[in-house]
Amino acid sequence: MTGNLERYAERHARGVDVLTAVASCVCTVFGARIGTSESAPPHALWPAWILLLSGVAVAGSRSRPRAALVVTAAAAAVLTALGYLPSPLLLAPVMTALYWLAALTDARTVGCYGSATMTVLLATSLAGAPIGDDFTLRTVGTVLWLLLPVSLGSWSRLRRAYVESVQARAAHAERTREEEARLRVAEERMRIARELHDAVAHHMAVAHAQAGTAAHLADTHPEQTRRILTDLVGTTTAALLELRATVGVLRRTADPDADPLEPAPGLDRLPTLVAACASAGLTVTVDAEGQARPLSPGVDLTAYRIIQEALTNATKHASDHAARVWLRYDDARLFITVTNDGTTDGGPVPPVPGGGYGLMGMRERAHSVGGDLRAGPRPEGGFEVAAALPFQPRTPADAPAGRRHEETR
Repeated sequence: MTGNLERYAERHARGVDVLTAVASCVCTVFGARIGTSESAPPHALWPAWILLLSGVAVAGSRSRPRAALVVTAAAAAVLTALGYLPSPLLLAPVMTALYWLAALTDARTVGCYGSATMTVLLATSLAGAPIGDDFTLRTVGTVLWLLLPVSLGSWSRLRRAYVESVQARAAHAERTREEEARLRVAEERMRIARELHDAVAHHMAVAHAQAGTAAHLADTHPEQTRRILTDLVGTTTAALLELRATVGVLRRTADPDADPLEPAPGLDRLPTLVAACASAGLTVTVDAEGQARPLSPGVDLTAYRIIQEALTNATKHASDHAARVWLRYDDARLFITVTNDGTTDGGPVPPVPGGGYGLMGMRERAHSVGGDLRAGPRPEGGFEVAAALPFQPRTPADAPAGRRHEETR
């Protein structure tokens, strides 16, 4: 209720201030006629018109609360010194000015001005009439009537401050949610970029190898060249489909009739990957050991992408055009090893301390599901990528898979 009145007063401030000033003037006229059995008001009513000046001051109490209180308190002090009873009607302008002072200023200002006003009015009220039965009205009554607007104004100030703090917290929470949403969008785009790198890099490497082989055999083996070119069409088609499925995440809408995206690849697509590599001239041998276990979608995708990236590198650098993929399932982990015995440019494969972007991506993928990955030259020649992945994702701290992987090798 009070909040609604405050909002209405804020929307119609000028009209409310004028209405309050008129009401204060009317109250002072009636208050000047109130008296007790031992303290009748003066017969001359002209001093009551002094409070008309204080009524005008009330109209500006919202914009200048200190000045309004000084004027209204001075007028009330004159009247109480002349013997008028300090009733709430007579003190209405002072009470209004005290309310706005408490509502619009700080507690220290309210304490200073309020204490001074009470002291002056108590002194003039006791000095203007003999002590009698109305002593309580002139002392305790005056203090209580003046404390009432101070209390209401302070409560209004505190309530307004509380509402502002709640609104500020709500605005901060909204900004925090927006920032979190933007962060999640950025993370999703990073994931999509990584998917694009893995998929496109593999297909383009295979397509490059197929095109090079076809160009080399075009004159001498036309039938084999046509077969390779046919495979090249399939490779580029697969690249376009995977690119379309991945980029489609950015265009996903809430339309239930929209075409679903292609599911994320897993180890079930390993034969297709091996066939694509074979068409590019890379012979891939796949061996599995242990009972195959179901993998979570994230781990399944990670395993597929690691093998894909490793075979892509072998397609580019393996001079013997052969690679081996070894999968081993134990009780809690899947071990993946991709090796080749080739060399680069006729010499040993150089060490890769930090690895390129592809190796960094593989290592990041393995760590994201709680696994581990090693990649580097083999002592006997060639290159090896070895990963250990849990069947279900977990934090790397809970699964030092790399160390266990090395112990089992």
